[in-house]
Amino acid sequence: MTAGPRTLVVRLDSVGDVLLAGPAVRAVAAGSSRTAMLGGPRGAPAARMLPGVDEVLEYDAPWVGFDAPPVSAADCARLVDTLAARRFDRALVLVSYHQSPLPVALLLRLAGVPWIGADSEDYPGALLDLRHRRRAGRHEAEAALDLARAAGFTLPRGDDGGLGVVLPGGPRTRDGHVPDPPPGLDLPRPYVVLHPGAAVPARAWSPARAARAVAALHAAGHRVVVTGSRAEQGTTALVAGRHGTDLGGATTGLGDLAGVLARAGAVITGNTGPAHLAAAVRTPVVCLFAPVVPAERWRPYGVPHVLLGDQGAPCALTRARTCPVPGHPCLDAVGDDEVVAAVAALLQDDPAAVPASARGAMSA
Repeated sequence: MTAGPRTLVVRLDSVGDVLLAGPAVRAVAAGSSRTAMLGGPRGAPAARMLPGVDEVLEYDAPWVGFDAPPVSAADCARLVDTLAARRFDRALVLVSYHQSPLPVALLLRLAGVPWIGADSEDYPGALLDLRHRRRAGRHEAEAALDLARAAGFTLPRGDDGGLGVVLPGGPRTRDGHVPDPPPGLDLPRPYVVLHPGAAVPARAWSPARAARAVAALHAAGHRVVVTGSRAEQGTTALVAGRHGTDLGGATTGLGDLAGVLARAGAVITGNTGPAHLAAAVRTPVVCLFAPVVPAERWRPYGVPHVLLGDQGAPCALTRARTCPVPGHPCLDAVGDDEVVAAVAALLQDDPAAVPASARGAMSA
């Protein structure tokens, strides 16, 4: 534990958002005596895996999420009391480029937090002590780290600034540890993972398209493991078909999934939480990136990756949750040859093998 302030980091969004906050959280922890994180119910499990986090608090904010709860004075009061009891000296509010930090900053002020910093395009009045301005086009992980630095926090010596997680019984995977897979799973070796699901349907392949990719990867000589939650078991069974290993429902938490992703040669998935979890365990990613949000801000961070998908499609920058274009062409039109070539390029660490449609997108 380091001498310094008691600091709260706020990130109220989903698993991927919280994982991308990891480098900023480590910088805060390096300069704080205690570091807590306030997260929403979807992102809190990821917060518990971040290095440097001493405590995770949960709040289901009525201005965040796909099914936001109604505004509740009682819930707000409980959060204010919880925060006040911990006597935080500082708070950093991390938000995406299109979000406002001011609703939660107001609650932090009511809890008596004396110093609050955030990126904010909106005038903050007395709510922020540090009104930081995000650099245009900055990746979400880098923007969060920029804010931490502006608040006086820096990464410790030797920290490469990549994503990382801590799993039970093992050191940080970003430092080279490969976690064990879930007990009882008979995983083929070597293998690649295809994760077909996403909380936002516009960011995923259709199941039939994903099933064709599994068959094509199998034909190219790859063992394919298909992952998904219990709720997605029907989809994973369809996608795995006769050519893949169906792990739908077999990974019961993020730690289990991290164990499967860490041992994979590559992961094929949309712009969703498992893409960032793969990056956190240092596995290369073929990212099926629907352009509903900008790739420069949300692409896999810190690992070799290839982006596939039409970034100039009519849905670009709409933040649509369901594809507004019939046939979902930005992703479903990606060819099997492109997928197979992208996987080969990552396994061989060979940029020349990246398909022409994605040329220039392979980077770390």
